[in-house]
Amino acid sequence: MATASSGAQPIELQSHPSRYRHWKLDIEGAVARLALDVVEEGGLRPDYRLKLNSYDLSVDIELADAVDRIRFQHPAVRVVLIESAKERVFCSGANIYMLGSSHHAFKVNFCKFTNETRLAIEDASASSGIRFLCAVDGPCAGGGYELALACDEIHLVDDGSSTVSLPEVPLLGVLPGTGGLTRVVDKRMVRRDRADVFSTLAEGVRGKRALEWGLVDAIHPRSRFAEALAGRAKELAEAAPCGEAGQGIELATLAPREEGIRRIHPLLTLSIDRELRCAEITIEGPSGEQPADRAAIVAAGSDYWPLAAFRQLDETILHLRFNEPEIGTLVLRTTGEIDAVLAIDATLHELRNARPVAEILGLIKRTLKRLELSARSLIALIEPGSCFAGTLFELALAADRCYMLDDPERPVRLALSKLNGGAYPMSNGWSRLRTRFLADPAHAEELGVGEGRFDPQEAESAGLVSFIPDDIDWEDEIRLAVEERSSLSPDALTGMEANLRFAGPETLETKIFGRLSAWQNWIFQRPNAVGERGALAVYGQAGLRPEFDWWRT
Repeated sequence: MATASSGAQPIELQSHPSRYRHWKLDIEGAVARLALDVVEEGGLRPDYRLKLNSYDLSVDIELADAVDRIRFQHPAVRVVLIESAKERVFCSGANIYMLGSSHHAFKVNFCKFTNETRLAIEDASASSGIRFLCAVDGPCAGGGYELALACDEIHLVDDGSSTVSLPEVPLLGVLPGTGGLTRVVDKRMVRRDRADVFSTLAEGVRGKRALEWGLVDAIHPRSRFAEALAGRAKELAEAAPCGEAGQGIELATLAPREEGIRRIHPLLTLSIDRELRCAEITIEGPSGEQPADRAAIVAAGSDYWPLAAFRQLDETILHLRFNEPEIGTLVLRTTGEIDAVLAIDATLHELRNARPVAEILGLIKRTLKRLELSARSLIALIEPGSCFAGTLFELALAADRCYMLDDPERPVRLALSKLNGGAYPMSNGWSRLRTRFLADPAHAEELGVGEGRFDPQEAESAGLVSFIPDDIDWEDEIRLAVEERSSLSPDALTGMEANLRFAGPETLETKIFGRLSAWQNWIFQRPNAVGERGALAVYGQAGLRPEFDWWRT
């Protein structure tokens, strides 16, 4: 698999409708149609073919791009109809040969990204009122059904051959790794015994039983399927909150440039130290006059600072995940003026219920979640010239440790804004302040009002930073923290961080990432799945059956 560290061609994590190979996006008033039409030879690598609308990362990169563009560029859209452009097949799920021939880290990150895309669909429904309608004509298996599960409604052709299934356990010795098991019981509330049967039926469930068990929302005869879907899409569009007329925001393609160990965006610089397996991410705060009303924000487009900065951060996080697997520690820095960040936050808070500001806040929320869900140690440094305020202080709150320089001759401040009070909930549904101060929710609520600036002593007293070294100890403490991280087991650190980051209530998201993904991560390394005669390794090979170690562990 291509990685920058191996010298191979890095994976491109961006797309654009003009470059889509696997999806067709059409907008018809309030309804958008996303048709899956996978090009068999269009995968990331030439050693497998994407038959039967099976998918790999390239397919999901396009889907993620399409969902973002619908939200930002087409504010009038109220319903998205997801369907197949191929006759009598919806999607056979993640391509098995791609999974079987990929290295472990890629498989895990592939599943993680795919589920983040499913969550983005659910977030578009919950936060933006865009309803997603899935039209299943033909087999809908594994990851294909997990895509359907992310939608608000699933409609199935009742023709005796169209089915929904999660065949990973009986066929492949792995799990439906992008949330299928969790969504069946937690979201669709399918009875546990039925879910057990369903998850071990390789052939899946069709027609009336699928409807009776709650696996789909409606079934239609083939002769009425297209008519029923069109009618339901129209009905949902009319019932949804009115979309906004007028111009959306065109999402410009990001074009970072490489300069030695640095990868540079206009507002973000990534610097890599391969010896320490550490990367520094420095975000530049806003400068110059910034838009203060909705029309000016739309006119600024994707150059508007919060949208531009966090799109660049999101792209950088994904680049590190897929192209720099050996980089284990991220040092987070900011540069700029605190007042400028707080002024942006005041505008975002005032216009928080209006598109496109609501979409910008949503993108920031999802990017911060993606940062926390990356298997990387996070260290934030608040030092002279930093602008860790409001939205940017969320980066420090997301970090595993936060260091703030205490030097009277070089004063450093941090600040909170009203957006820290809950505009960017974590996967557990709580703000980072609320999660940080589990033992003192009143303190979290007081801080969440978002007033006040803090010098190092005040920040430490308020519990907002981990340590406040003086100028004599600063460099040594940071160096030792990074060197310590680079000396510890990456596996143990990933497990430790994932357990510590998401205190508080359990949600569908935390179950998927903290439980399902953890089990899938382990199963992907077991010989029952990927050994010489493991189920994933021998899949599709005539005459070969998997050989299992029968111990339950």
